[in-house]
Amino acid sequence: MASHMPSGENPGMTTSRELGPFPQGRGSESTFRAATVRKRCLGFTFVELMVVITIIVVLITMAIPIYQKSIIRAKESVLKNNLFTIRTVIDNYTYDKQKAPQTLQDLVSDGYLREVPFDPMTGSNQTWKTVMEDFTQSVSQDQPGIWDVHSGSDKSGLDGTRYADW
Repeated sequence: MASHMPSGENPGMTTSRELGPFPQGRGSESTFRAATVRKRCLGFTFVELMVVITIIVVLITMAIPIYQKSIIRAKESVLKNNLFTIRTVIDNYTYDKQKAPQTLQDLVSDGYLREVPFDPMTGSNQTWKTVMEDFTQSVSQDQPGIWDVHSGSDKSGLDGTRYADW
């Protein structure tokens, strides 16, 4: 049998005239189009991006109140600690000197505190509200001094009580 093929060509290969611009070893026209479509689909659509952004916004709006409460809890903890410290130092001063301090600055000047602690609710160490002792119950009845101290804030805590009542 005589072959009708030009010499040097294999019977299983097609020529470039039959395929057009797509060589046999690289794929056919349908494969090329599929690759082009895949390249166009590599990015995200606008709708997909909007869904992702919406989910992120919802998560952030849920996290912000939790974050704010944790900050308030931390400030309340500092306030409780500062009140405890000041009250303890007032008691120590009163027992040592046999009279209550006239001001909070007396505690600093006599070495009981390095400085007057800050009220975390007001952000100042000048806003503490002092409660003076009663004349009849004071150690030194001629000079009643500080018996208790409270926050100068008019806000309420997470438990509903006013900071000034702590």
